[in-house]
Amino acid sequence: MTASTALSPLQQAADRWPDACALRWGDTRLSYRELALKARHIGAALKQAGIKRLGVIGRNSPEQVLLYWGCVEAGSLFCPLSWRFPKAQLEKLAGRLELDAIYYGDPQIPRLGAIDEFSVTACPNTHTETDTPEPGLIDWQAPVNLVLTSGSSGEPKAALHSLANYMASATGSASLIPLKPGDSWLLSLPLFHIGGLAILHRCVLEGACVAIPTERTLSDSLAQLKPTHVSLVAAQLSELLGQAPERLSSVKALLLGGGAMPVSLLESVKALGIAAFSSYGMTEMSSQITTGPANSEGASGTLLPGRQLRIEDGEIQVRGDTLFLGYLTPNSIERPLTIDGWFATRDKGHLDADGRLFVAGRLDNMFVCGGENLQPEEVEAALCRHPAIAEALVFALADARFGNLPHAMLRLRQDSGTMPSQAELDAFLASHIARFKRPRRYFAWPENAWHETGSSGLKPNRKALIQALLAREGLKG
Repeated sequence: MTASTALSPLQQAADRWPDACALRWGDTRLSYRELALKARHIGAALKQAGIKRLGVIGRNSPEQVLLYWGCVEAGSLFCPLSWRFPKAQLEKLAGRLELDAIYYGDPQIPRLGAIDEFSVTACPNTHTETDTPEPGLIDWQAPVNLVLTSGSSGEPKAALHSLANYMASATGSASLIPLKPGDSWLLSLPLFHIGGLAILHRCVLEGACVAIPTERTLSDSLAQLKPTHVSLVAAQLSELLGQAPERLSSVKALLLGGGAMPVSLLESVKALGIAAFSSYGMTEMSSQITTGPANSEGASGTLLPGRQLRIEDGEIQVRGDTLFLGYLTPNSIERPLTIDGWFATRDKGHLDADGRLFVAGRLDNMFVCGGENLQPEEVEAALCRHPAIAEALVFALADARFGNLPHAMLRLRQDSGTMPSQAELDAFLASHIARFKRPRRYFAWPENAWHETGSSGLKPNRKALIQALLAREGLKG
């Protein structure tokens, strides 16, 4: 045993809380002892098959969680890919990532014929401790999985993480949002997103249960599984409060994407006795960086343990124990850092006197309107203060006189009725932002856009949403 090797986090949890619920879906539960046994069997099967890189395609399922921990045991790289990707993109990614085999979570997912298929049926329920491989030591500093970044500029990058990264992330999160055996975190984020993987590690750190939705809607999953912890975006929370607030009755804590929350939404959550937290995080930092109480000011909380943050020329830069290993390339692992070891996020932000982080937006999203810099996220935050608006996305359309003019798509709260008029929104924004920043036209949020545009995690896919809206309206960006 060396300084970087130890039993897997799952095996440590099984030793400490063998009978605690580790995984739940529908009416089925697995204890930590049972989950660890199955993971070791899958790990042995992966080793026997010589699988070093396993692609996983499908919606969240018990099998995917088992495969992740099986890869940990085997020293194989867990490579989750979005089931929404078209076949041509999956084939390109599989070749680029040099996958040895792929697990398909759904018969409807197109098969990539050139790559072997891996099945979880090698691990039936009849396995016992007597025929299960002994727990082995794991290198916590070695790559354990990759997560594709959103790819806002060109091809998505494959970010590599270690167990040490994830457990440092979970430890920092627990300092503010603790868990215990008997608690459960709803796996509402996909495992190809950093937020989904973070949930697995938060739970295993403290013996809590991962609750896997099997119902089609978030509301129905809450009613069935009654989780104590949930990760949501503000629009989802607004919809739940408008339709079925009683389905949040089991929830003790909500982890929300960063940004300002409407006062009415905060008051509704407080009335239910739920602790709501805003957070700023990213793939390259293994999820959360800052976290704090949800608020109407737009603060994303203070720095969590195990992380460091500084502001350089208005840009947020980060480092620490949660900083990823680097991007996987054909011949190496590239870790683009400043000369003194900081990762430049390309996010604009500032810290207030209390150390709270305020994120102004992506440097990539900024555009020029009439010679002035316009940050879409500033306008979006102002719009979301309106009681009728659950979510806003601001984008530029070309203009012969001003170069670009701001426009916005709006998602309304369930109980808000009709879209506010242009005049009403202009008057509302007058006290929040400069005149030139006001959107010149408002559009309804594209229906079913969250799924059709491949949005996942705690933020929408901006580029795809804008493209969907422009196509619907017959406009040019």
